Amino acid sequence: MQTFTAAADRVWDPAPARDPAPACDFLLPPPNPADRTAGRVDPRDLRRLNLYAALTAAGTAPHPGDREAIEELSALPGSVHDALLR
Repeated sequence: MQTFTAAADRVWDPAPARDPAPACDFLLPPPNPADRTAGRVDPRDLRRLNLYAALTAAGTAPHPGDREAIEELSALPGSVHDALLR
């Protein structure tokens, strides 16, 4: 793409050509799951996040007023939550 400036008729190249893979560039290996820090997410929080994800995936993004209802639904037992997601 060539762009001309108003002050002069000079051609401006927005991205000069570069070597696609420099010799000093290398790919990192994938992370090892055993090296992850042990962190637990509260089951209620996990159910709340799953409800938000399920609503968004279904094409119904939660509205600001839905927050209280989602909080109440996430407080229900896991078996009820599993039935909701089906």
